[in-house]
Amino acid sequence: MTSMSLLYEFTKMALVPYDGQVLSGLKRFHNSSTTYTFSNHTIRIKQDWKELGVAAVVWDAAVVLCMYLEAGGVNLQGRSVIELGAGTGLVGIVAALLGGDVTVTDRDMAMEFLKSNVYDNLPKELEHRMSVKPLNWGVGLENYSPFDVILGADIIYLEETFQDLLKTLIHLSSEHTVILLSCRLRYQRDHNFLDMMRKHFTVDQVHYDKNLDVYIFKAWKRLREEF
Repeated sequence: MTSMSLLYEFTKMALVPYDGQVLSGLKRFHNSSTTYTFSNHTIRIKQDWKELGVAAVVWDAAVVLCMYLEAGGVNLQGRSVIELGAGTGLVGIVAALLGGDVTVTDRDMAMEFLKSNVYDNLPKELEHRMSVKPLNWGVGLENYSPFDVILGADIIYLEETFQDLLKTLIHLSSEHTVILLSCRLRYQRDHNFLDMMRKHFTVDQVHYDKNLDVYIFKAWKRLREEF
């Protein structure tokens, strides 16, 4: 299978963005690991582009969201947190380091890789704050109750997933839930998803990293609506 066909297949599975501009930066994704420092901890994230493609590399939106959380963009201390489309697990790890009780989720094919990164980096004394679970958007939602905080980095991309993603966000939210979505806005369809969200949520842009061209949107359920 060619590199381009792998990109297409894994993009569909991982629910993370890809466009032609990424080709010039693919070299860093072939590194077997990448290292970050957040919350006074060194985090070494394994990457596996060859086997898992875009599901197993760290994207800029994840890094920007971690920076926003570390800067106090939302208080995670003692709050229940779920990350959708967790990929490498970087955002969920940082959320746990910042005091959240975190559930990181992705598709079944990413579970072993995700677990490996999470538990290799999380201090033993914090492991009780973290769980790793499979979640296909729109499926089996009855197994999940609302969370205080929902996190997503680069999960707005494939238009065919938008209805299931929105259904999932609605189910996982109460009137007290805060949603943080970190993303690039490459195409009109990305804006279309935010418009879909606005039918059910109040959505505000709260951060923009001009160097990496990454936006962070904060959303919460509209009051007195029934779904």
